Amino acid sequence: MDQIAIRDRREGDREWAARVMAESEPWLTLRRSYDACLASCRHPHDELHVAEIHGERCGFVLVRPQGIAGAPYIVSIAVADPFRSHGVGRDMIAFVAKRFAPRARHLFLCVSSFNTRAKAMYEREGFVEVGELPDFIIEGASERLMCRRLTPATDS
Repeated sequence: MDQIAIRDRREGDREWAARVMAESEPWLTLRRSYDACLASCRHPHDELHVAEIHGERCGFVLVRPQGIAGAPYIVSIAVADPFRSHGVGRDMIAFVAKRFAPRARHLFLCVSSFNTRAKAMYEREGFVEVGELPDFIIEGASERLMCRRLTPATDS
């Protein structure tokens, strides 16, 4: 696979990310409209980082730096269809982990119970399930809270 570069958002990236979300899983099953996805991409406390291959956008990660008890939380992560299964998601997670490791001990995200492929990828990247929110967004599906340790525990 070609080199993946990850950068901070630029003009037009929020709209592009919202389209990727609105046209793919899990947002289709969660019944998220483009407008709802765009509102999520515009949250004032979140950072949007975009992955590119040869200057073409291929994925994004939306991070809330002070997400859960002061630890960073990956709000959304998505890879555009033609680029899936090529390491883009893995590289974006590594980017976020490296970015926040100096100040945070943990990194969190949620994954929908029906999104088994994404959950397997998160587990390969060191996330473990730490909680479940049944029927949180839609009836019949849970959101699974996952956590990854960023830094080793220190003795106090």
